[in-house]
Amino acid sequence: MATVRMSDVARAAGVSTMTVSNVVNGRPGVSEEVRRRVLRQLAETGYRMNVSARNLRSGHSGVIGLAVPGHDVPYFAALATHVAQEAERRGYRVAVEQTGAKEAGEVAAIRFSQAMDYDGLILSTVGMDLEKLDVGQAFPIVLLGERENPTAADHVSMANHAGSRAAVEHLAAQGAGRIAFIGGPETAEQTIHSLRLGGWREGLQDAGLACSPELIFEAPEVTMEAGRRAGRRVAERILADRAAGRDPIEAAFAITDSVALGAVRGLADGGLRVPEDLLLVGFDDIPEAAMAVPSLSSVAPDMSWTARRAVELLLERLGGQDGPTAGSPPAGREETIPWILQVRESSSPVRSKQERQPTDPTGAAS
Repeated sequence: MATVRMSDVARAAGVSTMTVSNVVNGRPGVSEEVRRRVLRQLAETGYRMNVSARNLRSGHSGVIGLAVPGHDVPYFAALATHVAQEAERRGYRVAVEQTGAKEAGEVAAIRFSQAMDYDGLILSTVGMDLEKLDVGQAFPIVLLGERENPTAADHVSMANHAGSRAAVEHLAAQGAGRIAFIGGPETAEQTIHSLRLGGWREGLQDAGLACSPELIFEAPEVTMEAGRRAGRRVAERILADRAAGRDPIEAAFAITDSVALGAVRGLADGGLRVPEDLLLVGFDDIPEAAMAVPSLSSVAPDMSWTARRAVELLLERLGGQDGPTAGSPPAGREETIPWILQVRESSSPVRSKQERQPTDPTGAAS
């Protein structure tokens, strides 16, 4: 079979070779109708770009890496989709790796990206120290999540502490007097857990509410199953307190939406309902949050903004079409993801505190 050239595609589409090149490389200035016509001819003719030749000419591979803790974590699955869309809009492809939320996996992702000659890497980290790796500025990296020390890499951080505090303040404003935390233990290796736990504590203090260890229910993994087990323990505590005539837990903040959705199931297994027996707020605003029954209130970081800004920062380091016109970007730029508290059914009381009736595990009101 004869090799299909770019000029062949141009002739079939009725456009110039330059227009085909612009479409293939994702450059602006091509109308949507022309772009669709060229893409159709690319598919029909079976044209394949000579990537090696392009890389030699441009000095870029056209591929950026994205390393996330896990493909099966709903937040990161959604984030990967947004990053891929933003990169494609600028003529780049995305190769996704998973790190297992461990420093060894993050190091491996960096080394692999360098070995594969990716143009750069967007790395969601649990707090690794890039200075240990001596990566330098030759290989562009944008960090998502938390980092131990300032580095040459740009950093897009989550408002973990502020968002968690706002969630607790919201629950207190709904009349909840005892607000639990459902999440992992506070350790040096779990930076995000520590920040969100700290926000929970500060929110309680600001509201003048009790902040005691007995209000913390560990979910050692950010999974629905871990949330289910923790939710069942919360249900048992609430029922025990009611039986003993003590003030029960009335609300909870879960460290992620996945944990929160699991907790809803665990509470149901224990005979309790959200929001009738417990008000609940999660974090991340994954797509499932709005579709759950009840719909889940959540701290909602702007995922579209996150993807767009991470890709922009990386391409600016490359000095490409989205890069600066003169000079180089400053080292270690720091940005915070915009967020809102998305209030839904799970934290909206269906009746006042005085009107609530204890729920028997069998489902009958007592």
